[in-house]
Amino acid sequence: MRSTVPCVSPPASELETTQLLKGVLELVVLAVLSQGDGYGYDVVRRLRLGGLPEVGDASVYGTLRRLFAQGLVASYVVPSDEGPHRKYYGLTPIGHKALDAQRATWLAFTTTVSMILDGDPPLGSEPSKEG
Repeated sequence: MRSTVPCVSPPASELETTQLLKGVLELVVLAVLSQGDGYGYDVVRRLRLGGLPEVGDASVYGTLRRLFAQGLVASYVVPSDEGPHRKYYGLTPIGHKALDAQRATWLAFTTTVSMILDGDPPLGSEPSKEG
């Protein structure tokens, strides 16, 4: 007799947070680095302490590699007394500009979503015409 194992999905809230995080990971990594350079796990730790406990190590490391390839962050190696040398990342001037642009886009987007969630303007109504 063949047994089947039911597919177990993560709780809806966990799945939703994971999906949202994918869309803003670059933005939050840039924001963390704007507050000070950091090595990979330090960035992960700061994101988790900042309220994103779901952020995955591999996701952050992949994001750092992409940001480096795009020229938005630079890296340098610092010797460590507690193990292997650490590769630190810091924003480049282009990275600061990208952060400013992404922050403005994020703020406009979240304002719009908040207005829709709050029913302002009511969905399905025509925009008011002043004149």
